[in-house]
Amino acid sequence: MNANKIEIIEPRTVWIGGETAPISLVMYGDYESEACAKAQGVIDAILSSFEGKVKFQYRHFPLTRIHQHSHKAAEAAVAAVQEGKFWEMHHLLFENRRRLGSISLKSYATEAGMKDKNFIPKLVDSVYGWTVRADLLEGVEKGVRDVPALFINDQLFAGSITKPALSKAIEEQMPVTRKKRA
Repeated sequence: MNANKIEIIEPRTVWIGGETAPISLVMYGDYESEACAKAQGVIDAILSSFEGKVKFQYRHFPLTRIHQHSHKAAEAAVAAVQEGKFWEMHHLLFENRRRLGSISLKSYATEAGMKDKNFIPKLVDSVYGWTVRADLLEGVEKGVRDVPALFINDQLFAGSITKPALSKAIEEQMPVTRKKRA
């Protein structure tokens, strides 16, 4: 066994919302994308409205041809997973999507409560790069071509990502509970 091998907790294990929720939302996104930041705001509102009935997961799909910092930002988010600080980092990255250079990422890591002293060297060495790439390849396999791409219970959501449209789609997917007769 290689003593230098690092066990990496993958982002695909991290959900927010009701653990046993009947509806799962998965968004493939890019931290430099305005549309993804707006979609995240809608998803946050949905999680609040459908408390316990919806769970959410974010997958990385950096559009590196147009967003030069998106891949490193995604790697920083994976680094945050290792310390249980993914959602803190995730929201900070979207809030600061116009400032995602390495120095800024280090400051967001500190703000998120991360303690890893090797944060920058790990970013430089792309320790988490393959994890981001795995999300990207999985997205491509599922037909993702642009972001944000949202899946509801593994089905690509084709509508515009607004609270009314997403709420309607979620309600349509919600399992029907039958009332018992007295």
